[in-house]
Amino acid sequence: MERYLILEDGTVFEGTAFGSRKASVGEVVFNTSMTGYQEILSDPSYCGQIVTMTYPLIGNYGINSDDFESIIPAAKGLVVREAADFPSNFRCNSTLDELLETKGIPGIAEIDTRKLTRLIRSKGSIKGVLTAAGEEVDVSEVVRTLQQTVLPTDQVAQVSTTHPYPSPGRGKRVVLIDYGMKHGILRELNKRACDVIVVPHHTSANEIMAWGPDGVMLSNGPGDPKDVPQCVETIKQLLGEVPLFGICLGHQLFARACGAETFKLKFGHRGGNHPVMDLTTGRVEITSQNHGYSVDEEALQGTRLKVTHTALNDGTVEGLKHLDYPAFTVQYHPESSPGPEDSNYLFDRFIELMTANRKEQQYA
Repeated sequence: MERYLILEDGTVFEGTAFGSRKASVGEVVFNTSMTGYQEILSDPSYCGQIVTMTYPLIGNYGINSDDFESIIPAAKGLVVREAADFPSNFRCNSTLDELLETKGIPGIAEIDTRKLTRLIRSKGSIKGVLTAAGEEVDVSEVVRTLQQTVLPTDQVAQVSTTHPYPSPGRGKRVVLIDYGMKHGILRELNKRACDVIVVPHHTSANEIMAWGPDGVMLSNGPGDPKDVPQCVETIKQLLGEVPLFGICLGHQLFARACGAETFKLKFGHRGGNHPVMDLTTGRVEITSQNHGYSVDEEALQGTRLKVTHTALNDGTVEGLKHLDYPAFTVQYHPESSPGPEDSNYLFDRFIELMTANRKEQQYA
C-alpha cells in the first residue's frame, strides 16, 4: 500500500505504508539517533509530532516489553528510509509494524529521509500529513487545508497523568510533576530508593507541599512552555520552599518562573549524540535530547539564574542553577532513555541537594 507524506509547503513524498492505515497530521521533526526508536516513539514529548528517523534502517531489533517510556505513545507518525520486516533480537516480542498498528500510529517507509531532513533544517519544523496515496488524493487541496490547520497547544494536558500515584521507596520523598514524564526519570529515582509521588501537571503548590517532599522533580514534556502558564506559577510558589530539579520542559518552565524567556528553535535538538559542556568542570558530555524550544540566554540578565551547561553545536543554554535557592535544571535527558549515560550523575546531585537542604532545616 502506497502512502503520501505531504508538507505544508507543497512538497510530496511518496512511499510505502506500514503501521496504522489512518491519516494523521502533525509537526514533522527529525531525530538523529541510530537506535532507541521504541523509546523515541513512546516519549510523551513527541505528542503531536511526526518523527523522521535519519538512520536508514529502523525496526531491526523489534519491540520488547521493557523499553517503553510511556504506556500510550503520543507521536502522530513515523517516517523511515527502510522499515525492517524481520527483526532479530533475543528480547523481541513484536515488530515495529505491529506496534504502530496496535497503537494507531501511521508510518511511511521507502522515502528519501536525507532530503526531508535537509528540508526541515532549511525551512524549520513544518506541518505535514500522512495520508493514502493515489489519483483520488487532491494534493493541492490537502496542502491548502494543512496550511490553515492550527495544531493543538494542549499537549501537556494530553499526556500528563490525571491522578496522583505513588512509586514507593525508603529514601528521599520526591514529588514528580508529570508534564509528560518519561518513565526513565522515575526509574532513575527508584534506583536511588526515592519515595516518589507522581502528580498531574495542574497540581497546586499547596497540594505538592502537603505531601512533605524532600524535593520536587519537574519532568520533561511536549509543546511550548508559554502554553502552560499555570505550571510556571506553581514553580514560582515552590521556589525556595524545597529543592527543585528540572529536565527539558521542566527546565524551560523553571527558567520562565525565574523571569527568563524561551523561544522556538528552527528545527530543534533531537537525538542521542548532542555534545554539552558542563561549564563548572569543563567536562563534555554526550547527551540525549528532544526539544523544540530553548531558554533565551540574553533574557537571563536581571534574573538570579546562572548558566551551568551549554550546547557545543549551537551555543544554546543547556543547564541552569539558581544563585539563591537549591534548584537546578538541564535541557537534555540525564535519564538516558535512549542514549548515552554520561549525565546520570545529575540524579545523585539532586539527592545530595535534598540531603544538604534537610540538614540546613534541622540546624536552622
